[in-house]
Amino acid sequence: MPTRFRKVRKLRGSRQHGWGQVTQHRASGQKGGVGNAGLHKHKWSWTVKYAPDHFGKDSMKPPQSFKPKLWMNVGSLDALYQKLSSSNSIEKEDNRPVLNLSKLGVEKLLGGGSVRGSYVIIVDRCTESAKEKVTNVGGSIKGSN
Repeated sequence: MPTRFRKVRKLRGSRQHGWGQVTQHRASGQKGGVGNAGLHKHKWSWTVKYAPDHFGKDSMKPPQSFKPKLWMNVGSLDALYQKLSSSNSIEKEDNRPVLNLSKLGVEKLLGGGSVRGSYVIIVDRCTESAKEKVTNVGGSIKGSN
């Protein structure tokens, strides 16, 4: 389209360029405001239909408590026994020391490392490899209940 035939060329000097009064095409007069203006006033019916959750509070929810699950490897049992025996807080059962991991907050015994001593271990859960390693040296594993 040649530039000389465009409507803009014909409207040169007319001030409104076909948009009525001066401010009708400027700013946001005919639209009822810019953006979210008027959602609680003159655009309320639009708000009710299309954005019903726009106003009002979102209830505050307390942060979820996160308690990390603790575990221990079989290889750490000897060091734990040394630590507990120095404070004389070890019970004995069948001449074997009792390590109550549940009381210490340990939920699961894993099979990493190797164990030398024979212990009675009280823990909620353990892996098959951990159970095998403990029983091979003459120890036993009990549930905490």
